[in-house]
Amino acid sequence: MGLFTIVPIIFFTLLIIISAFFIVKQQTAVIVERFGKFQSIRQSGLQIKIPLVDRISGRLSLKIQQLDVIIETKTLDDVFVRLKVSVQYKVIKDRVYDAFYKLDYPHDQITSYVFDVVRAEVPKMKLDDVFVKKDDIALAVKAELNDAMSGYGFDIIKTLVTDIDPDAQVKQAMNRINASEREKIAAQFEGDAARILIVEKAKAEAESKRLQGQGIADQRREIARGLEESVEVLNKVGINSQEASALIVVTQHYDTLQSIGGETNSNLILLPNSPQAGSNMLNDMVASFTASNQIGEAMKNSNQKKEN
Repeated sequence: MGLFTIVPIIFFTLLIIISAFFIVKQQTAVIVERFGKFQSIRQSGLQIKIPLVDRISGRLSLKIQQLDVIIETKTLDDVFVRLKVSVQYKVIKDRVYDAFYKLDYPHDQITSYVFDVVRAEVPKMKLDDVFVKKDDIALAVKAELNDAMSGYGFDIIKTLVTDIDPDAQVKQAMNRINASEREKIAAQFEGDAARILIVEKAKAEAESKRLQGQGIADQRREIARGLEESVEVLNKVGINSQEASALIVVTQHYDTLQSIGGETNSNLILLPNSPQAGSNMLNDMVASFTASNQIGEAMKNSNQKKEN
């Protein structure tokens, strides 16, 4: 046998030996068939198969996978809405045979069940309830998928309703309703604030008037006390009460003229400025008080006669 014959045989033999070994990655399962019939399931690590007899039929990932399903359906209040349902699932490690041989297209199968459940649940709800009860929809999808897919070797880890997208016109209407409600609340708060401001302003004005009146009363009381003390001082030096009163009136008269003259912005005021002016005012005041006392005495006597 020549060299040219031995080398190909050796090379072919090495290829056959090398092809007997294969590596399975972590979280992966390999299905090995012998002459088209299922032989075994190999897990991660270095594995051996019989060359030209056994072959690798397929590989399945044991990791958690996610499938996003978009469904368009109608709600109870006749609003079309698009939902995005995310399904997280994995192949059960002990059920690799079922997952590989019993189901050819798992994605299509899961999608069909999601469509069936969502289109059965959402038409029972109004649009607002779809947003509120999206977790209930996800739980219903998970329960249905678990019952259906567990027989095929798949475990449904979790289902999530990740997006709810109503029609564009419906979203605009919802935004307008929300804006109107907020404007209404803002107007109510502004009205309450204005009412409180008016009430507090009125209270402040009333308190100001009360304090102003109290101040005027205190001022007049002190003036009267000062006049009384002035009359007593003048009486001690031999001036009778009438003369003392006339002197005080004249003094106040000229103090008033001095005060008016000291104000540069004062309007023109014509007042008597002779010394007799104070005496005349005092006499007029005394005559007025005397007449008032006489009228009061006459009315008192008349009432007593009527009672008798």
